[in-house]
Amino acid sequence: MIKKYFPKINFKAFKNIFFFTSIIFFTYYLIFNEEDIFFEIKEGIYYKNIYLSYLFCILSIYFNGLAWSRIIIWFDQSLYRINNLIAFYILTNSLKYVPGGVWHFFERFNFLKERTNVNLAFCVNIIEPYFMLSASLLLASLGVIYNPLFLLFLLPSIFLHRNLIYLIIIKLQYLKNKSIRIFKMNYTKNQFDAKIKIKSSFPFTILIIEIIFISFKFLGFIYCFFIFNDFSNLDYLFIFTIFCLSWSLGLIIPGAPGGLGVFEGCFLFLIGNDYSQNSIVMSLIVFRFISSSADLLLSAPLLIKRTIKRN
Repeated sequence: MIKKYFPKINFKAFKNIFFFTSIIFFTYYLIFNEEDIFFEIKEGIYYKNIYLSYLFCILSIYFNGLAWSRIIIWFDQSLYRINNLIAFYILTNSLKYVPGGVWHFFERFNFLKERTNVNLAFCVNIIEPYFMLSASLLLASLGVIYNPLFLLFLLPSIFLHRNLIYLIIIKLQYLKNKSIRIFKMNYTKNQFDAKIKIKSSFPFTILIIEIIFISFKFLGFIYCFFIFNDFSNLDYLFIFTIFCLSWSLGLIIPGAPGGLGVFEGCFLFLIGNDYSQNSIVMSLIVFRFISSSADLLLSAPLLIKRTIKRN
């Protein structure tokens, strides 16, 4: 359908342009505000904010893994017996930071393929980012009080219905880069329904877990925000809306892990001049460091344990 109505648009090139524009925009702020950017963190409440940010980032990773495990069970109820799903998800998070940005996908695909089948392994891994995107945009729709158009962000969640999942997977398959499309699905919707045993009509539980994941991610960010901003004058709903929208764009635009550069650039652009730009830049840098290091620190013990077991 995308090719039919937009045959001449190179979506991959468009996303790459958006990615590099975001990087340039964020770099611009870093260069031209270099003298005002400093990381002098005082004792007391500031250290407390750092600890709380780490705590919520770690909790968000756990709920992200929990959502992935529930997606697997939603596709086939009999798979609830598979052990260590959350631990394996957390372990493979570290692979996001390996050049290429798709190795966590391959590791999870191989893990599920060995325990289930190729079709389910592919469907689970390609649809998981869409669940995160739907939850994030669903939360961003709270910004309807600022702009009625934010109601449109409810639409992605509707397509999580069992009868529409096949359509979403086919479209995601096209939009993913070539390294993902090698696991191409070639069967019809009837064949898909026969192979994937989805029982419930709508994955409410998974969507709620993803909402908790995004919310904890935001709490990790807002405590970084408190370090450089006066929390008594913050419009929390506005910041939350901007965070969810920026995080969504960072998720769907290709590039560095976690939407590095895209998330920061979009947040700076969308937040406008309501808050000090320098304090926002510092908050974004600290949050990026905390969220990335939480990913690596949480997966490190599992990686060491797995390496020892293999040897």
